[in-house]
Amino acid sequence: MNTLIHPTAIIHKNAQLHPTTEVGPYAVIGDQVKVGAQTIIGSHAVIEGPTEIGMNNRIFPSAVIGAAPQDLKYKNCSSRVEIGNGNTIREFVTINRATYANEVTKIGNNNLLMAYVHVAHNCLLEDNIIIANSVSLAGHVHIESRAVVGGALGVHQFVRIGRNAMLGGMSRIDRDAPPFMMIEGNPSRVRSLNLIGLKRAGLTVEDIRHLKQAFRLLYHSGLTLQQVLKQLQTFNSNEYTRYLHQFLQLSITGEKRRGLIPGKH
Repeated sequence: MNTLIHPTAIIHKNAQLHPTTEVGPYAVIGDQVKVGAQTIIGSHAVIEGPTEIGMNNRIFPSAVIGAAPQDLKYKNCSSRVEIGNGNTIREFVTINRATYANEVTKIGNNNLLMAYVHVAHNCLLEDNIIIANSVSLAGHVHIESRAVVGGALGVHQFVRIGRNAMLGGMSRIDRDAPPFMMIEGNPSRVRSLNLIGLKRAGLTVEDIRHLKQAFRLLYHSGLTLQQVLKQLQTFNSNEYTRYLHQFLQLSITGEKRRGLIPGKH
């Protein structure tokens, strides 16, 4: 037996593990599971297939990945989970596969999911995201890159959380969270720009100046959202305000539009 696999681990004969994958005591790895190089799977973790996990991931004890979704529409079809590279998945995290055949629950690269996070069916998590303890993501939630999600909050199905957004702990996120903002509360409200996060992400002084102007238009001008969107078109020379405009537009016109979390006033 591979010395990196504990003798008490249960590995399905059709599972594909890279020779450098480590598997701890009493872990269970099922059929149609593929795990990449240098990934470490802790004791008592359960991974069901179809699931594909990339390289250099750390999966801590008792995490459950690839189990059937908590969705009454699920009919034992061959949906799947895909996880990229460099992720940290802490104790008792659950990541469910998608509801329908050929659909996917997908997690990108270099994300941190702290203990007891639940990722429901059909969620999409991009890259460099931090999700704190006991967060519950409902189905079809989309979290964009570099978002920070505070602990013990719930996110409604089909909600989008914009890139570089920061969500305060124990908030109720039932509408789309605009990118670059700090959001907190129950009901949740946009409080300010996520200035520290934007600086850490490498935005320039000029980028932040444009976003401050957009923030004032959106939350302190008294204009309707349609009027704000029209005004923001004049900011299209800046990539970040251009992206903010696109996000806002999709929140009110997209197929599964949830609307936007409002400002605090």
